[in-house]
Amino acid sequence: MQKKTQIMDGAQMRRTVTRMAHEIIERNKGVGDVALVGIRRRGEPIARMLAEAIERVEGTRPSVGTVDITFYRDDLTHISRDPKLNRTDIPFSIENRTVVLVDDVLYTGRTARSALDALMDMGRAKRIQLAVLIDRGHRELPIRADFAGKNVPTAQSEFVRVALEEIDGETGVWLCV
Repeated sequence: MQKKTQIMDGAQMRRTVTRMAHEIIERNKGVGDVALVGIRRRGEPIARMLAEAIERVEGTRPSVGTVDITFYRDDLTHISRDPKLNRTDIPFSIENRTVVLVDDVLYTGRTARSALDALMDMGRAKRIQLAVLIDRGHRELPIRADFAGKNVPTAQSEFVRVALEEIDGETGVWLCV
């Protein structure tokens, strides 16, 4: 059994997402040209949570899409000999829009880099920003979050587990050893 320390419960996660929504609105002076794109898997529901929080504040729901980064990963051959491609679903043009890329945890920066590559293949956004629920440090690439729900300093041997009801049957964030 691994040792776990809870970092956030469901209520704390909701408050954090609400704060991030306010930051997105403020930084972009509204959400008129803002679109949210969640990185599959857990970035997808977090992007929807952000869209709902933004709608509660602004009265306007930003467009929401999902990007699959499977074939953009630089470690694809190490993960699986037969990778499973999931669907990218961005039912709007990203041309000349501010795209907020959403993920659960920012660690080395490699997932974010892969998602940036995937977005670049879809068009030229006016601006791309990164929103993450947890920033745990240990970057291998020069990537930073524009919006971070919580900074959690970790050791290399630790990992952060984000659980969402619709995927995991529970909601919360844990630091695991």
